[in-house]
Amino acid sequence: MATTTDFSAAALAELARADAARALAEDVGAGDLTAALVPADRRARARILARQPAVICGAAWVEAAVRQVDPAATVHWLVGEGQRTMADQVVVEIEGSARGLLTAERTALNFLQLLSAVATKTATYVEAVRGTRAQIVDTRKTLPGLRLAQKYAVRTGGGTNHRIGLFDAVLIKENHIAAAGGVKQVLQAAAKVAAQAAFVEIEVETLAQLKEALDNGATMILLDNMDLPTLREAVRTNDQRAVLEISGGVTLETLRPLAETGVDRISIGALTKDVKAIDFSMRLKEI
Repeated sequence: MATTTDFSAAALAELARADAARALAEDVGAGDLTAALVPADRRARARILARQPAVICGAAWVEAAVRQVDPAATVHWLVGEGQRTMADQVVVEIEGSARGLLTAERTALNFLQLLSAVATKTATYVEAVRGTRAQIVDTRKTLPGLRLAQKYAVRTGGGTNHRIGLFDAVLIKENHIAAAGGVKQVLQAAAKVAAQAAFVEIEVETLAQLKEALDNGATMILLDNMDLPTLREAVRTNDQRAVLEISGGVTLETLRPLAETGVDRISIGALTKDVKAIDFSMRLKEI
């Protein structure tokens, strides 16, 4: 039921290149006035350290930022993408123009700290539901312009991507139901565009709505803000006829009991919306 996103090496490199180009244009503008104080022929070696444990994510973005200012730079990862690092561990070594490394530093670290934070948080949530049938799923609550990067980070952390945007899947919510005239009417309308969508999902808030959705052929249902007893009853009522997803107010503390109700998916906006950057620092020396 996940949407198919191309995160192949080639696609990832192009995505990172475009993201890094925008970020560098925003940061560098007409030129890095401070890096210009360093002799143009000076070379340096940089080491990026993780100041706290994390799941590393964002290698393609780091490399894109560095190589857009110094195409000849060499990058050697000591902790691979998706692997865990300990506090104060060197995760990558970079060699190249001192000016280039200084100019790329903040952009590279910004991507690394954000994407590693998303991957790390996702991995924590995935571990919390281990042994249940529930998948951890992201949402569209992403930073504008960085949705694919953040969804890639969710995937790196072991999570599953929901729809990428409004264009690739149908998610019918309360306002859609009201505007269309009811559950039956909106599902009938959705059937006409189902062939264009990765999936058609409808949100319900009560057991009565769940039964109505099932009776009208729903194959994927979002259970919104239901308490545990209601969720257990919803799973019994569904009897594996449709994929059941939970959404709304999910926290790490409430996650395990929710997963143990027997639902298939738990979507969590906090994976991409409420993240605290992982602390990385770069140390540079002349060579």
